[in-house]
Amino acid sequence: MGKEIERKFLIKGDAWRSLAQGTTYRQGYLNSAKERVVRVRTIDDKGFLTVKGLTTGATRMEFEYEIPVADADTMLDDLCERYLIEKKRYKIEHRGFIWEVDEFFGENQGLIVAEVELESEDQSYEKPEWIGEDVTGDPKYFNSNLVQNPYLKW
Repeated sequence: MGKEIERKFLIKGDAWRSLAQGTTYRQGYLNSAKERVVRVRTIDDKGFLTVKGLTTGATRMEFEYEIPVADADTMLDDLCERYLIEKKRYKIEHRGFIWEVDEFFGENQGLIVAEVELESEDQSYEKPEWIGEDVTGDPKYFNSNLVQNPYLKW
């Protein structure tokens, strides 16, 4: 069984921008029920299908499989719930951890969040100076919820 433990934060300022190059992501949801999320995603020329379980604290089950990019594109175009998630992801190393900064576009233009993946919920880590408020427990920041309730409508 796969398990994902991560914390999510808002960003302060633009100091993070010079630390990494972004990669374009396009993703959508075949199912966005909180008990089981089924996501389709493309990253560059690769496609992925991901199944995630219910989030408890900062932890949830996660299973991810690579699929043909043409299949992922077709699912995104024809099967996924609307709106799609369009974002650039920047991976930034800080004190032994990789921080993933997501800058959203489209219906979520203006939203920028960072996530750090942990080995346990109580693992200690040092936050970079550009990390702001912890929004881990706030479901409105879940990508699956940004489909139904995009940032521009807040």
